[in-house]
Amino acid sequence: MIVHHDPAVNAPGEATTRLADLSAADIIRRFPLAHGVQVPTLTAVLDAVGNRARVYVEIKAESIEPLVVRCIRESDTDCAVHSFDHRIVKTVKGIFPAIRTGVLEVARHVDPLVSLSPTGAQDLWQEVSFIDEELIARAHSANARVIAWTSDDPKQWEALSRFGVDGICTNRIAELATFDW
Repeated sequence: MIVHHDPAVNAPGEATTRLADLSAADIIRRFPLAHGVQVPTLTAVLDAVGNRARVYVEIKAESIEPLVVRCIRESDTDCAVHSFDHRIVKTVKGIFPAIRTGVLEVARHVDPLVSLSPTGAQDLWQEVSFIDEELIARAHSANARVIAWTSDDPKQWEALSRFGVDGICTNRIAELATFDW
């Protein structure tokens, strides 16, 4: 299991290549370093984090749930799993019922909690522009958390804080860490 944001690698001098079509050894050999950092394995990431933080693992590839769960179970790191593919979340929950899971949403459903119950998820990862007080109140009334993604604007953070959001996914981690909640 490797950790990479995108499903393909588009490195200089290389054809765009789907990661699912390569072995870990091929990835390391063909894409040895990018900005001084090698494409890591999930095990390496979990080992590096240890027990200092919860790791949110987003599964993007199909049929890898058992492998991801095995990496997580073999680690001492606190992890949670989420995905845009809600079937993946349901499968992970079936394999490992105790793990915290979440569903990613990029739209505002009439019933924003409709995806939580059938998947067993406890977290609603909602695209930030669809978050308001009513969504958060409904989620909290169902003992669910709302995590905003991706918010890089401190003015949004202020509004999200007033609404009672439970977490913010951002590209501005250092700045968010000093934000006055």
